[in-house]
Amino acid sequence: MDYKTYEAPAGLLTDRTILITGASDGIGKALALEAARLGARVILHGRSARKLEAVHDAIDAIDGAERPSIAVMDLLTAESVSYESLAQSLEDEFGRLDGLVHNAGILGDRFSIQQYDAVTWQRVMHVNLTAAFALTQVCLPLLLAAPDPSVIFTSSGVGREGRAYWGAYAVSKFAVEGLSQVLAAEHVDGKLRANCVNPGATRTAMRLAAYPAENRDKLKTPEEVLAPYLFLLGPDGRGVTGESLDAQ
Repeated sequence: MDYKTYEAPAGLLTDRTILITGASDGIGKALALEAARLGARVILHGRSARKLEAVHDAIDAIDGAERPSIAVMDLLTAESVSYESLAQSLEDEFGRLDGLVHNAGILGDRFSIQQYDAVTWQRVMHVNLTAAFALTQVCLPLLLAAPDPSVIFTSSGVGREGRAYWGAYAVSKFAVEGLSQVLAAEHVDGKLRANCVNPGATRTAMRLAAYPAENRDKLKTPEEVLAPYLFLLGPDGRGVTGESLDAQ
């Protein structure tokens, strides 16, 4: 099956509860809307209640879509109690978690290692890596309570081959690839699967910040890079774990 051109059938994610981080914009928003169209109960995570409410309303307007939930949490400043509270709320409301998509992330600076600010480095590593670890850890009991759980980490091409001036962002994505592989190896004999998706060059705010002079009209839209996410979240992705898939 070619996951890059995967066409999700109607009802693919029916009865699946999926938490998507960074769901207020870009790929996270597009994935949340499409997952809802395919029958999922979506939990929208982000740091802006206003933006999440707009996505919530857009899902509400989809005929037949399950009513989504909102989880407002700033990954940069959240303490362990915030993660534990979120996991408890999910357990109380849903009892399990069928999918967890780590989409939230920050770019940081495009500087050389010599010039890189240490505080900015720590912020990028925390949001892109440590927060993903912490959220996965508290959600693991809920994921393992599901019959076919899937964890997806959003990676990047600069997380596979180091490139000059990508600093903490690139290093964080290398680490995310490692985190996904470790998690997959720990559950290789079980039902939980963990994978990475590299969306490639996509028309998002982060891409604009990284390449402000780029012709955005030539880039794929967030809606055009969802195929591997949907493949991995649904039953067709069973048996795929420890992999890193390219959307383009």
